[in-house]
Amino acid sequence: MSRIGKMPVTLPKGVKITVNGAEAIVEGSKGKLACPIPNGVSLDVQADSVSLARSNDEPQSRAYHGLTRALLQNAVAGVTDGWKKELDIVGVGYKAAMEGAVLRLDIGYSHPILFNPPTGIQVAVEKNTHITITGIDRQLVGQVAADIRQFRKPEPYKGKGIKYTNEIVRRKAGKTGK
Repeated sequence: MSRIGKMPVTLPKGVKITVNGAEAIVEGSKGKLACPIPNGVSLDVQADSVSLARSNDEPQSRAYHGLTRALLQNAVAGVTDGWKKELDIVGVGYKAAMEGAVLRLDIGYSHPILFNPPTGIQVAVEKNTHITITGIDRQLVGQVAADIRQFRKPEPYKGKGIKYTNEIVRRKAGKTGK
């Protein structure tokens, strides 16, 4: 049995799960998320927890068992607390600003980069160099953070670029003069 899949997902107060065919709808105080349920995995919803079971012991079913439980747990955590990623901008003259709902990045190119976040994602800029991305969908929050970081990845010589707040950029030694 899957070690992750056999653990029940505890439901905090105010979270409701309904199963509609091949997806589970998780509703909480922050919003509503849909979690897919693959074939061979079944949900047993009680008042304060959800347990998952699989129909057979094939490797693909075992993998889906743990995956579905993890996705369900992430959806429950998202509709109760939400998810957050933080980015830092490093470099002289590099800055970010919000223009309405659009993120404007000045990161050393000849033109500013305008990034329009998808619906359900909130982007905030503090101190011109710190970007906070929040939302209820863990995958979408991580993807938006990766997309913003992709505009200028941190380089290894001076460390300039956009990096995650807790990321450590491995530095290289520059050229040695003769």
